Amino acid sequence: MNNIIERMRREKRILETDSDFPHLCEEVENTRRLIGELNMGYHTPDKVRVLLERIWGQTLDASVRMFPPFYTAFGKMTCVGKNVFINFGCTFLDQGGITLEDGVFIGPGVKILTEGHPEQPEIRHKLQTDLVVIRRKAWIGAGAIILPGVTVGENAIIAAGAVVTKDVPANTIVAGVPAKILRNINVTNYE
Repeated sequence: MNNIIERMRREKRILETDSDFPHLCEEVENTRRLIGELNMGYHTPDKVRVLLERIWGQTLDASVRMFPPFYTAFGKMTCVGKNVFINFGCTFLDQGGITLEDGVFIGPGVKILTEGHPEQPEIRHKLQTDLVVIRRKAWIGAGAIILPGVTVGENAIIAAGAVVTKDVPANTIVAGVPAKILRNINVTNYE
């Protein structure tokens, strides 16, 4: 199983014609079982973190918090830093890779999508992926959607309901569909 994950982390797509494709499908099913367990009933913050470690395939800092439910189909391409908070009802489609750096806040109902499909009908069933990176201390507001290939800059704020289709500069607030820069933010260090 680690072979397919390592291949994917090296930006190698595993296509339906690949001999490892059945192993990818097995990994997806394993993740779906873990997601089912995570989303069923109450779990302590420590138990949530243990399940997320199994879903994401990484050791998490004790400062990482999530309020389930949470949805993902793969999970092994998500990398989470320290002091990250993920609120209720988020969806991460991560086969292209999702990085959440230290101090990121994710509001309820946020969707981070690294997966899409070509517009041409003849090949639309093929999966296209592109990395999403959320830099230090960025805040993604409730119901926002981050599309494949986007980097959200350090300290940036994505307003609730925004659809982010392109990179967001550090220290800015963006809003709307598609998201546009509203203004710069005051980045005084209060620590």
